[in-house]
Amino acid sequence: MNSIEYAKGRIKEVIAASKVPEDPGHADNTLAWLFKLDPKTDPAMQIAALAHDIDRAVEARKVRRSDFDDYDVFKAAHAQNGAKILRKILDDCQVTKDITDEACRLVTLHEVGGDSRSDLLKDVDSISYFDVNMPLYFQREGWDETKRRCVWGYRRLSSQGKEIVKGITYEKQALTRLLNEAIGQAEGKHVLE
Repeated sequence: MNSIEYAKGRIKEVIAASKVPEDPGHADNTLAWLFKLDPKTDPAMQIAALAHDIDRAVEARKVRRSDFDDYDVFKAAHAQNGAKILRKILDDCQVTKDITDEACRLVTLHEVGGDSRSDLLKDVDSISYFDVNMPLYFQREGWDETKRRCVWGYRRLSSQGKEIVKGITYEKQALTRLLNEAIGQAEGKHVLE
């Protein structure tokens, strides 16, 4: 097995141990969305898509939201910590320095973007949140917090990402209604009950 595939396996093992139930599915789904939007994506992007939230899986080193007053500052710390955890894994797996550096750079920027590659990673992460994470997040956090998180996540999407998310529906109609309300709020539109 080559070092990149070995590293992907190690990343999946670490994420499988996360106490956040949606993390393993979110990692795989983010990678799947990456392939949908960029079928010829390179190894650094693939690794970053899988590992972007690895911080949440390493309980002893995890950045905790409760330690931050500002959500965006928390997200930046989460991304930076995830890149540090990822670098150790990639170094241990003997992934080349150029791929390691780029994957870690992308993880550091996955919450804010800033260039075409990190913007794409930010988009596939956000789309995956709506695609697979939101129902479990709702069970854990409730209506108001989930709506706040959806508004935040929707606003950070590209126009292409927004169109994709507008097409997402859920088995539970209440979740689809919640998503539509969040989209309406994010776009500054009044949503009728």
